[in-house]
Amino acid sequence: MRFRKSIGAILALPLVAAAPSPGPAESPHKLAPLTVAVRPSRLPQSAVPVQRFLLTANAEARAFMREQMATKHIPGAQIAVVQHGHIILLEAFGIANLEHRVAVTEDTVFPINSATKSFTGVAAMQLVEAGKLDLDAPISRYLEDLPATWQNIRVRQLLAHTSGLPDIIGRTGLIGDGTEEGAWTTVKALPIESAPGTRFEYNQTNYALLARIIDTLSGMSFAEYFSAHQFKPAGMMHVHFGDGFDIVPDAATPYSFYGSGHGGAATKELGRWRDDLPHFTRTGAGLNASAREIARWVIALQTGKLLAKPESLKRLWTADTLNNGDRNEWAMGWPIVRAAPHPIVGGIGGGRAAFFIYPEDDLAIIVLTNLVGSDPQQFIDKIAAFYVPAIAAAPAYD
Repeated sequence: MRFRKSIGAILALPLVAAAPSPGPAESPHKLAPLTVAVRPSRLPQSAVPVQRFLLTANAEARAFMREQMATKHIPGAQIAVVQHGHIILLEAFGIANLEHRVAVTEDTVFPINSATKSFTGVAAMQLVEAGKLDLDAPISRYLEDLPATWQNIRVRQLLAHTSGLPDIIGRTGLIGDGTEEGAWTTVKALPIESAPGTRFEYNQTNYALLARIIDTLSGMSFAEYFSAHQFKPAGMMHVHFGDGFDIVPDAATPYSFYGSGHGGAATKELGRWRDDLPHFTRTGAGLNASAREIARWVIALQTGKLLAKPESLKRLWTADTLNNGDRNEWAMGWPIVRAAPHPIVGGIGGGRAAFFIYPEDDLAIIVLTNLVGSDPQQFIDKIAAFYVPAIAAAPAYD
């Protein structure tokens, strides 16, 4: 990672709370935001313009979030900005639960849905570093009772969604009789969708199999493994596996505009949204976290606390290759949001949560909301441009 000494010196200073006046989408009871301390006497004179730039960028990011919440009718949200290994902005907006008028705070957790896959990618790379997993090995090396057509699928093809497997999740939930055993029996009897390594096909079977591999190789459940090897080392205190049928501490209530398909036009009644995520599928979409916890995880990932070898991080974020040599649109659990310029890898989940990491710019933006269809991945790049103006000229996320 590239570090600029002047900014690094500023960001190393203690952070203090600075509370701007609440915008229309905010609750007056929210926690004060975390931002860069203004202590000119402790700053090198040459660094003062840099700090002014950061304060301006933070103000623009806050205003932009309020604007998006008003436009998309988002009840509650959080934002965190990480730059040069420090959280430079952390703020909570709006309402976590409309029925009881519970404000979003910095401790509120949101479902991140399919962005969970990025954590699963890290778990896989940790097992690679431990010498327990080979990304190029057939999955039959680690799992038994697989259909003949599944035997030679490679581990990396599960991570990159190029396995060609049928999906164990249908439009209304698990296929089969609705049980885990029934779902596995049904999906194993289906023909493969395409030859492994020939095309990208997003599905949940890949990550349900990865859950079994992690369980087998680690000697513990994937939830225990994530906790011991990611959450604790990163200092993540508010992160939980769970769905809409579980009691998740400090959780924001998800909402959706029924029938609208997006959060941009409130033409239908706003109602609760409930995810049904069977336990064995939760390596694909089961985490609940706050923006602060994800920011801590990003910092831990980029500073060697989660992956010891720089080449492991590089492999994690390198797009996989199809059999014909074409570049796939996913890396190891991470979508390649933009290859260049200003490359982005990230996690995107449930139409309501997203985090983008800009490795070449040493920047990360995390936005979590409780409105299905708010699609923060569509506007995170604009927030990033407040901190790295050149990003504004890069191709927008599609």
